[in-house]
Amino acid sequence: MIRVILADDQALVRAGFRVLLGAADDIDIVGEAGDGQTAVDLARSAGADVVLMDIRMPGVDGLEATRRIAAAPDLADLRVLILTTFEADEYVFEALRSGASGFLVKDTEPEQLLEAVRVVARGEALLSPSVTRRLIAGIAGRGAQRPLDAAPLSVLTDREREVLALVATGMNNDEIADALYMSPLTAKTHVSRAMTKLGARDRAQLVVIAYETGLVSPGRS
Repeated sequence: MIRVILADDQALVRAGFRVLLGAADDIDIVGEAGDGQTAVDLARSAGADVVLMDIRMPGVDGLEATRRIAAAPDLADLRVLILTTFEADEYVFEALRSGASGFLVKDTEPEQLLEAVRVVARGEALLSPSVTRRLIAGIAGRGAQRPLDAAPLSVLTDREREVLALVATGMNNDEIADALYMSPLTAKTHVSRAMTKLGARDRAQLVVIAYETGLVSPGRS
C-alpha cells in the first residue's frame, strides 16, 4: 500500500482527494493536514510514503514544509508531490529546489492524479502530467534568478552531462536510451551516477541543477 498524507488548508479540497485516492486499492490515506507543520509532524508519526502538498497554507507553507521534509534524514524515503494552480506556477521551481519530487495542477484528471502518486512513490520524479515541458522551462527561467555556476558539473563525465541535459527536458530512461543509442539500463545507470555525484534527491533535483548550472537554458529543449 502507498501511504499518503493530504496537506491543504481547504477541507473541501482534502475531502475530494480523500474520496478519489481512497477508492484505489493500492493507496491508503494515513493523515490530513491544514498547514505545513502538521504535515511534517504527520510525515514522521504516520510513516507516509507520499505527501500531497499545497503551497499556500497558513503558518508554515508548503514550500517550507517541503524543505523541512527534504532536510530530515529520517524522512529520506518520503516524497512530496506539490499541488498548485497556474496562478501560482511561479512557486513551482522553488518547490523543486526545496526537495519536491514533482508537481500537479489542481485540475488534473483523476487518473493522472492516481498515476502521479504511484510514480513518486516508486522514487521517480513527476515533472507534470498535464503541464508542458515549455512551462517547466518558463518556471525555471523565472525562478532561477541567481548567477549560473557550472562548477558542480565538473564531477560528471561528458556522457553523464548529455544524460543530465535530456533528463532536464523531461525525458524518461527509455527516451534517453533512444536519443543516445544506448540501453535503458545504461541510461538508468548514468542517471543514478549523476544523482549520486551531484547529491540529488531524485530526478526533479537533477532538473533544477541542470537549469542552475546553465547546462540547459529555459525555453531550450
